[in-house]
Amino acid sequence: MGYPSPELVITAGRAQRHYWQDVWRYRELFYFLAWRDILVRYKQTAIGIVWALIRPFLTMVVFTVVFGRIAQLPSDGVPYPILVFAGMLPWQFFANALSECSNSLISNANLISKVYFPRLVVPTSAVIVSLVDFFISGFILLGLMVVYHFVPSWRILTLPFFIAIAFAAAMGTGLLLATLNVKYRDFRYVVPFILQFGLYISPVGFSSTVVPAQWRWLYSLNPMVGVIDGFRWAILGGDAQLYLPGFAISTGLVMVLLWFGIRYFRAYERSFADVI
Repeated sequence: MGYPSPELVITAGRAQRHYWQDVWRYRELFYFLAWRDILVRYKQTAIGIVWALIRPFLTMVVFTVVFGRIAQLPSDGVPYPILVFAGMLPWQFFANALSECSNSLISNANLISKVYFPRLVVPTSAVIVSLVDFFISGFILLGLMVVYHFVPSWRILTLPFFIAIAFAAAMGTGLLLATLNVKYRDFRYVVPFILQFGLYISPVGFSSTVVPAQWRWLYSLNPMVGVIDGFRWAILGGDAQLYLPGFAISTGLVMVLLWFGIRYFRAYERSFADVI
């Protein structure tokens, strides 16, 4: 007497209803992709770690000379290199994360076209990898604090909150560009231009206090303004001030961008395997 064969029941729309549960079920794949990218970047190579230090350091030197020495812009009562690097840290993380996230689906095209899993795992792991560069670059900031005998205030305890906002900004924008990059491959040429343009319109090399008061709210429509100002407020302490209306505008835009990025990504997620 044979045993009855098990029944496989396929329910329409189940994957959509249980999407976030599937994301958690595939967390091991998330760990694997992130660890793989970290190993590729840093294993058996010195230039990966050195590059993560040299690039922000040289940018900090150039901005210090141009804005601090030549233009003589205010430094909020702290050494200008520390002012610049406190803004360089979140911007470098955002730029790296956005670049890696926007190309993540194309880079994993073979995996996406052959195996089912929540595609959100791929760009999220790319952003996590950029956090490694962020923490490595943080050692430069620690070195600058030692050199200039700078001691941060209690505000440094709020830094994880602003890191989370930077993460949300990178995720929202990255998901949007990753989706567009799958649909329109020429978007990979747009991302470097966005990052180059964004570097100069964000207060990386200077304090946002140089912007006239009547234009601060408009300037805060750049989401990275609130992120960078938040980092400086947390790291510099002292005379560093946080323009609360502008910070609220920037943070609100980051949340809207994250919501829209996830929604746009999921709307086209099912077609990735067909068009990638």
